[in-house]
Amino acid sequence: MALSRRTFSALAGTAALGLALGGSAATGATSAFAARETSGALPPPVPSADGQRHTVGFDRYSLMVDGRRLPLWSGELHPFRLPSPSLWRDVLQKMRAHGFNAVGVHVAWNYHSPAPGRYDFTGVRDLGLFLETAAECGLYVVVRPGPYIAADVDAGGLPGWLTATPVTARTADPVFLRHVDDWLTRVNAIVSRHLYTRGSGTVLLYQIENGYDARGGGDADASARRAYLSWLYAKVRSDGIDVPLFHNDTARNGSWMPGSFDTGGYDGRWLYAFGAFPAPDRVPKDWGRLGRGGRSRDVRMPVFMAEAGGGWRDAWGGAGFGGQGYAEVRHSRDAAFERRFHLTNLADGVTLSNLYMAFGGTSWGWLPAPQVYTSYDYGAAFDEARQATGKLAPLHQIGHMLQRVPGMAKLEPAGAERVDERLVVRRLTNPDTGLQVRVLRNDGGEQVTATVRVAGDRVPVTVPARDACVMVGGLDLGGRRVRYATAQPMAVLSAGQQEIAVFCGRRGTMARVVLESDKEPEVTRLSQQAAYLWDQGLLRVTAPLGAGGLIGVRVEGGGTGRPLLVLLADDATSLRLWPYDTSAGPVLVSGPELLRGAVVRGATLHLTGDTVEPTGLEVWAPSGVEKLTWNGRAVPTRVTASGSLRATTPLPGVPEVRLPALGGWRMRAENPESAPGFDDSSWQVADRTTSFSTTPVPKGQPVLFADDYGFHYGDVWYRGTFTDATGLASVSLSYSAGTQGMLMAWLDGVPLGSHRMPVPDAHTLGKGTWQATATFPVTARHVSAGGPHVLSVLVRPMGHDQDGGVRDTHKAARGLTSVVFGGASPRVRWRIQGADEADPVRGPLNNGGLYGERQGWHLPGFADGDWEKADFRKGLPQQGVTWYRTTFRLDVDPGVDASVGLTLDDDADGDWRAQIFLNGWNMGQYINGVGPQHTFVLPNGILRTRGSNTLALAVLSGGTAPAGPGRVWLTLLGSAAGGVTVTPVASPGR
Repeated sequence: MALSRRTFSALAGTAALGLALGGSAATGATSAFAARETSGALPPPVPSADGQRHTVGFDRYSLMVDGRRLPLWSGELHPFRLPSPSLWRDVLQKMRAHGFNAVGVHVAWNYHSPAPGRYDFTGVRDLGLFLETAAECGLYVVVRPGPYIAADVDAGGLPGWLTATPVTARTADPVFLRHVDDWLTRVNAIVSRHLYTRGSGTVLLYQIENGYDARGGGDADASARRAYLSWLYAKVRSDGIDVPLFHNDTARNGSWMPGSFDTGGYDGRWLYAFGAFPAPDRVPKDWGRLGRGGRSRDVRMPVFMAEAGGGWRDAWGGAGFGGQGYAEVRHSRDAAFERRFHLTNLADGVTLSNLYMAFGGTSWGWLPAPQVYTSYDYGAAFDEARQATGKLAPLHQIGHMLQRVPGMAKLEPAGAERVDERLVVRRLTNPDTGLQVRVLRNDGGEQVTATVRVAGDRVPVTVPARDACVMVGGLDLGGRRVRYATAQPMAVLSAGQQEIAVFCGRRGTMARVVLESDKEPEVTRLSQQAAYLWDQGLLRVTAPLGAGGLIGVRVEGGGTGRPLLVLLADDATSLRLWPYDTSAGPVLVSGPELLRGAVVRGATLHLTGDTVEPTGLEVWAPSGVEKLTWNGRAVPTRVTASGSLRATTPLPGVPEVRLPALGGWRMRAENPESAPGFDDSSWQVADRTTSFSTTPVPKGQPVLFADDYGFHYGDVWYRGTFTDATGLASVSLSYSAGTQGMLMAWLDGVPLGSHRMPVPDAHTLGKGTWQATATFPVTARHVSAGGPHVLSVLVRPMGHDQDGGVRDTHKAARGLTSVVFGGASPRVRWRIQGADEADPVRGPLNNGGLYGERQGWHLPGFADGDWEKADFRKGLPQQGVTWYRTTFRLDVDPGVDASVGLTLDDDADGDWRAQIFLNGWNMGQYINGVGPQHTFVLPNGILRTRGSNTLALAVLSGGTAPAGPGRVWLTLLGSAAGGVTVTPVASPGR
């Protein structure tokens, strides 16, 4: 359905779309979307909120920022999965240091909106603070606010209250659009204040919707879907968002290409983007414009992977990864996998990549979609505890290469080359600079050594099994030209009075760098492992990588006035090399675990960063720098033959971090709701007859679905009161829940039994809604004399399904769906109770409807002195809920970043699960015997690393096995000297 300009503007809620672009339509297009190349191969400088106007455009090769080519190397990070704003800076600094120049960020509607018209962007939900922090860390931002985000969160990010609203989500339903308008108005008011085009922030790109199916159910539905995307486009533009917009196609289907829907006549501001998650045991696909499977249409835009697989989700029970959890995800998608995937993309002309995820984090509280458990580690480059992992090396190397090796953002095919039938070889060249690139990929299970003919030489190259490597030629290094290099270039920069070129590769491989030099140069070996030979106008430098750490050769003369320092590093060594741009010029730092920042003031270079073990420090700095400091302390140095400043003593490592044993536990059983005399008069009466759910209401029964009564997250209690139990022989409870949902039932206070959904197998990992009927026999002991009688039922729903298919699947019922009494037909009056009003600080996803939660038993400061002392010894099987509380104190050195987790473990046959509360924050759910998660990250800020903490466990036991938790202890997940200053997260208590 094409939209007229009038209809388009009306849907957007504005009569003059051009005004949203900063003036007239023509002026807006020129100022915001200029795509003319003005400065050759030089990349734009590190972004900041500099107060200057900037242009953002693109051509068929890459993004263009202020006329300079920008290869986008972005990593996804969700602020809502790291509920400690101080730690956003920590991860963002780590991303920039390891080569990322942008961060992708979903914004979850359900996280910010507890009810229609109510929004909260404060505290851990402060989107503006996140955007400010990203700008301060020198990263562009790719904003992705939906309204649907998927992202393995509850309902795909749609708010819980939408399940009980008469709308069809993700369509042009006018009621839905009114709610979306409200949501995007709030988000865009923040985003528009942080646009890079205005110089007020670093927001570079903006996504509308996510994974939206363009086809639908026939022509009429497809037309309506196009109208929906047009409305979203118009809305975002009318709110003043003037950076390029895009949509993330679920795969490279070609859905939502330019021209596939109406954008009001504005061309050149819409990017096609798609997600790609290759399986590690499959050959990488050619997804880019240069690959064999490239798009046939020559659209004038670059190839954009808005979600490039940086790991994968894991499900309850862990059937997808042999029960080994995210350790196995990271093992199967290791450094070699990342290298093969991303170097294939480089060869295919993919210049915009957003790795999903760079840091996965924690789906705390009731945030996770039913298919995933609390941890969202994702097997990402940075683990859930914010620690760098072994798969980071290729991402570090490629990210710096794209930004610091000129010409990588404009490559064209350079003809086929047959090297070895076991290798895939792709040749590319930059038509402007003459840069030549070869990508060699080995898809087999054995290492391959082959000979490549380069410039008259027969060059041996080794490619490990299921891996890839890069060779370059024609690279200008400050006036010296590389004939060829078998090691991958990682960085080219000018520091002081010399050029520096860093090359890297696998440990044990022989690196060869051949430089053109008509005259014999003066060569200084800075490492004994290096060898060189000048002959017939070529200087050949060779070295075995990894033999002695960083290997250096300095080249002077030979017809070129500026010296060149060639540095050769294996993967491990490259991860200790840190290029960084300062106002005085680039620096290169070698040695520490992490470089967070570098500032030149006068003759002193001030460095901040992290160390783990004692380590050396060597710095190549701009001219005039004579002194160094590290984390505020002066570092004695000497000048080396390579022109560096080298510390004369090692930087100190991290001091020991000691964690206390957990003791002093107190316990108290709850679920008074199961007792027949419990006062439920304040509960809602469940007597509705119609529902907006996609689940049919059983004939002759009231609506018992939790969402219809405003209870969207966490546990829900039901109490059915009736008088006549004559002939009652059984009770059948039908319920609908997410993965591992469960229920418990009592009749007149006597347990009937419990039921839980099955553990997913390899075929049901993606199933989000499960339905079952639990039938319990009723005996004389269950029915009290006289009456009335009370059937009490506790249901744990486990979250709403996502709506990836645009079928309102997030509206599938949660909670009881029907109740059938065998042998009797009593008239039942139902009442229902779930979570109280959303926690004003911790948000709507923190609490459920357990009695202890409603009474504040999870909060710090709650008076538990009269609770029974607990030692965690096994008791008799007992159905119900028991709370455990303790306090503990940490005293971590303020100069140490210690990541701490809570580990729970027990015999696999135990029948219990625990909700974990730290200082009132719901940090996740452990299910014994299901897993695979046993350790839960306790993020600093919520965790007081220098102070007292309150830990509470709400334990649900099905009554089929001995009850109660087994062992519970604190685990050190990583520590470093350095880190960022952490501000305590507000944790109000009683």
